[in-house]
Amino acid sequence: MTVAHSIIPGLEDIVQHGDPKRRGDAVRKISDLFLAGASRYQPAHIDLFDGILTSLVPQTEVEARSALAERLASLSNAPPQLVALLVHDDEIMIAGPLLRRSPVINEMTLVEIAKLKGQQHLLAMSDRPTLSPPITDVIVRRGDRDVVRRVAGNAGANFSHLGYAGLIRRAGDDGVLAVTVGQRGDLSPPQLKDLLARSVEVVRRRLFDAVPTHQREAINRALAEISGTATNPAITRDFAAAQRVVRKLHHADELNEGALLRFARAHQYEETAAALSAMSGVRIATIDQLLKGDRDDPILILGKSVAISWATVRALMALRLGPGRTPAAADVEEARLNFERLVPATAQRVLTFWQTRDPTAPMPA
Repeated sequence: MTVAHSIIPGLEDIVQHGDPKRRGDAVRKISDLFLAGASRYQPAHIDLFDGILTSLVPQTEVEARSALAERLASLSNAPPQLVALLVHDDEIMIAGPLLRRSPVINEMTLVEIAKLKGQQHLLAMSDRPTLSPPITDVIVRRGDRDVVRRVAGNAGANFSHLGYAGLIRRAGDDGVLAVTVGQRGDLSPPQLKDLLARSVEVVRRRLFDAVPTHQREAINRALAEISGTATNPAITRDFAAAQRVVRKLHHADELNEGALLRFARAHQYEETAAALSAMSGVRIATIDQLLKGDRDDPILILGKSVAISWATVRALMALRLGPGRTPAAADVEEARLNFERLVPATAQRVLTFWQTRDPTAPMPA
């Protein structure tokens, strides 16, 4: 500790009696010294700094520990005991940078933290450049919706058969997750088939539109096996018949919210889209894109702009999931509140944009 004593006079007194601020100042100075020479330090030097810093860090303020964790997160020779101490911290500001990036943390430690800590720690861990199956198994089992979506979208994450089974099972109730999993390059044909079999039609279409052209053939094959046919009706829609039905209703002055609600509740997708197109003045290709999107916001805006009730908007939300499936109660309540807060004038401005846009252009994120 000779070097540290020369930089921090009275270091022993700070370790034994220093308040959090004095300890934080000492940690900053010693970490500055370490970082300045980290590239040339030998293991003995690293052990020296490790011992000093681990004796100081536990009683420092959160901000000091957080700043230290951020500085150590990218170092391949960061003091291992210090990293282990910081990465187990309950405060995500401290553990987060290390969980996301630190190459010093081994698989056993990551598995332990994944089993014990909360969703913020799992979310941070899901961003690591690489994740092994023992880690992702725990993340998929314990993670909430945001965590599982994040890890599924991480190209450096590797999944066991058990992990993939968990992802696919959860994707059955989460269209965003299904599309994310379906785009993974390491998904096997049987796994893709299982994923599609659990997905509703609108999710299948969304996945088909999201993948590169060369992957669409695999989706077609899987869907053909599922349906037992040589073609794939799930990605081909013919709105002509539905538009004829809607035109008849219009001429009979019967195209109204009641007709729209009946179509939606019966899960008549084409008729619902055609009715919405006629009632809103938005081209049916654009309506199709809005209905098959990842978010409920377009449905809320359409509903507000054509002045339909929440009950009909709710039916439109259920239409996207398919027969026998309902949105999560929390998602429904959040959508209801957003619909009530939505100002009609704002909805009309968005509707005007949709009425004039090219339906072949990609939808805004």
